[in-house]
Amino acid sequence: MARFPPSAIGSAEETEARFYEALQQADLERLMSAWADDDAVVCVHPGWPRLVGLAAIRASFERIFGHGPVDVWPERTRRLQIGSTAVHSVVERVGVLTAQGLRSVHVDATNVFVNTALGWRLVAHHASPSTAGEPAEAAPPSSAIH
Repeated sequence: MARFPPSAIGSAEETEARFYEALQQADLERLMSAWADDDAVVCVHPGWPRLVGLAAIRASFERIFGHGPVDVWPERTRRLQIGSTAVHSVVERVGVLTAQGLRSVHVDATNVFVNTALGWRLVAHHASPSTAGEPAEAAPPSSAIH
């Protein structure tokens, strides 16, 4: 199994940026360097079965990049960090080529990061097609009890 570059990543946000930039550039090595070097890592692409382990995840992205870069842009990220774990809920805007031309669709994704000896690394990426179309923001909480 190949080991990834030992460069430390200073924050979960930097790791997430590395991940999305690698998708946009179809850069497999950069993308894999965002993942933790652990065979328990998990990835779910929209419409795909759950992939467990670096080898399965690498093979899936090789297949995806065989069609070129992924036109994906993270939007509306919500972040939660507790200790050495960070969870990011992301709405991804993805450009998809259809018979009618280029169209944007939204994908709901969850990215989970762990702060390792090498810095923040991705341990889970789960993406699903958004069923709501254009994502809406939740209304702020009301001061009323009911």
